[in-house]
Amino acid sequence: MSNRKKVTGVGGIFFKSDNPKAMHQWYADKLGLVTNEYGSLFEFRNSEQPEKKNYLQWSPFQDTTNYFKPSKKEFMINFRVAHIEELIEELRSSGVQIVGEIESFEYGKFAHIMDPEGNKIELWEPVDKVFTNLYDGHTTR
Repeated sequence: MSNRKKVTGVGGIFFKSDNPKAMHQWYADKLGLVTNEYGSLFEFRNSEQPEKKNYLQWSPFQDTTNYFKPSKKEFMINFRVAHIEELIEELRSSGVQIVGEIESFEYGKFAHIMDPEGNKIELWEPVDKVFTNLYDGHTTR
């Protein structure tokens, strides 16, 4: 594998919940999180490019979700990455289990891998501008 930076930060923290809506409300009431149907979005600045806003998603998922499969764990970490296609090829060639294919959305590209202990890891090459525009009241392009 090359020595270039692969993971650029944490992009999300996801966990299973018996009642995600109640968890949203509890975290909003008790800890002041601003929640929506997906959880809560945290804005932060990129230390290498402080003029750019970055985001981290906190999300409780219904305990019956299949999104974490094939992992049997109750949580999943999302890592922000650069150059996701190259990274997935490097990981595949080094024997890392890749789950599914890279998926593209307006807000970025996603891929999933398994670590040696059966934890599903989500990799995200973000398009932060989508969230910045949304929160600044602009339309996305």
